[in-house]
Amino acid sequence: MKLGLETIDYVIFLVYFVIVASYGYWVYTHKGKQTADSKDFFLAEGSLTWWAIGASIIASNISAEQFIGMSGQAFQLGLAISVYELVGGLSLVIIAIYFLPMYIKNNIYTMPQFLQMRYDKRLATIMAVFWLFLYILVNLTSIIYLGALSLEKMTGFAFMPCAIFLTVFAVFITLGGMKVIGYTDVIQVVCLVVGGLATTYLALSLLSDKVGTGAGIFEGLSLIKEKADSHMHMIFQKGEYFVHDGRGGKIDAYNQLPGLMMFIIGGQWIVNFNYFGCNQYMIQRALGADLTTARNGVLFAAFLKLMMPFIVVLPGLAAYVLFQENADAAIVQGITDGSIVKPDNAYPVLLNILPVGLKGLSFAALTAAIVASLAGKANSISTIYMLDIHQKFINPTISEKQTVWLGRVAIVVSFIIALVISPFLKNFGQGFEYIQEYTGFISPGILCIFLLGMFWKKATTNGALAAALLSIPLSTYLKFNAPDIPFLNRMGMVFWACVLVEVTISLIESRNKENPNAFLVKSSWFEVKKPFVLGTVAVVGLVLLIFTVFY
Repeated sequence: MKLGLETIDYVIFLVYFVIVASYGYWVYTHKGKQTADSKDFFLAEGSLTWWAIGASIIASNISAEQFIGMSGQAFQLGLAISVYELVGGLSLVIIAIYFLPMYIKNNIYTMPQFLQMRYDKRLATIMAVFWLFLYILVNLTSIIYLGALSLEKMTGFAFMPCAIFLTVFAVFITLGGMKVIGYTDVIQVVCLVVGGLATTYLALSLLSDKVGTGAGIFEGLSLIKEKADSHMHMIFQKGEYFVHDGRGGKIDAYNQLPGLMMFIIGGQWIVNFNYFGCNQYMIQRALGADLTTARNGVLFAAFLKLMMPFIVVLPGLAAYVLFQENADAAIVQGITDGSIVKPDNAYPVLLNILPVGLKGLSFAALTAAIVASLAGKANSISTIYMLDIHQKFINPTISEKQTVWLGRVAIVVSFIIALVISPFLKNFGQGFEYIQEYTGFISPGILCIFLLGMFWKKATTNGALAAALLSIPLSTYLKFNAPDIPFLNRMGMVFWACVLVEVTISLIESRNKENPNAFLVKSSWFEVKKPFVLGTVAVVGLVLLIFTVFY
């Protein structure tokens, strides 16, 4: 297998880079405010259209985590891993209807601001610090790691040069602010969708050529069903299916995706509601718009989300069949490290056997996904630090110009920290699993205090504080003392424990009275227009169809 890109591949990538950079500079100089305005820098207030909001959400969501990590888990687990994308689409619709009005109607711009208005400054500060550590040490770091790993496999350059390249490119985009990120993400989405679908097409064609008769992509799809039927089911049963763990051993697939229990206990819903509804990184794009525009943007993101299995899951399935059938020596050699099967290598190795030209397009698509996610994450880190920590505790009288300048400094510092830490993630097995599991230490408590804070007027600060502080130690205790519990089920158990604690303490403190900090809620806020209803029906129908066919 030949590593590296040919001249035409580099030309295609250079064209992509010039287009993104030039458009980003044009947006920065011609669209929106030209003054040093912190809300414009962090939120692009009033500047993003519905299609820019939706595209930006998906561009920031779909990164190396999906291209590399989720394709790797498609190789490992099969079609079932697309449950994250399908439930994500449903969650986005629910968030658009119920979460967005609570934020927009109450003039919420950051998640710590929500906590301070609804609860108090203590909880807001604690969670702001938690989010900063989580975003830098888990999310930003893992995106750099998986992105650099894929570029290393694809180009032949060493890991650190690839990591530095991605970091510098992302810094260039991020320093322009959310306005630049939002509009350049439209180009990034087009690039990642076109390049991603092209990779899927070639992967299925290759499977048809190597294992079948060469009849084309539909034969490739039928070969996946024929040769890897166990990989074509959405629901696992405990103890029936063991897969490679990325460390040289085998693991029960049920531990990653615990069948119906991940819906009944709620782990899968907790992942998505927290990620899209209580996460500065995601929701930030919609907070600067009016409610109708924000809702339409989030609904558009839901439709784009349902496309992702075609882009990130099918290549992993094709690579699995090629590997199992020993149909291509380059794929077998690239996916194994000595005697260890490395599922995360599946997508980068697949890219290496693409023809000249298409490899450059796929390289651009992968880079677009990685850079868009890095930019969005870093902007959220900067937003939380400046608006919820620096302005409150270090310099309350800081000027708008200084706020924007220090926001850019925070972006650079966060990137440096993540870049330094990223090589150490090689000690973990599955990148996607690492992200989901360790984010899950805090997400149950976060979702608990947000949901009760939005929709239960008796929730008190001490109850919320207890729930937030319980999440990490209880998750840690269960991980090490009950290792047989799948992490998604553990998240569900921790969430309901947090709810019980917050409700109990709140009832004792409130004496059946509403909290004076409770938000005003009007039923009219949750009314949606007919086009949105039709879009919602389409999203729900598509998800139900997939689960029915591949149950």
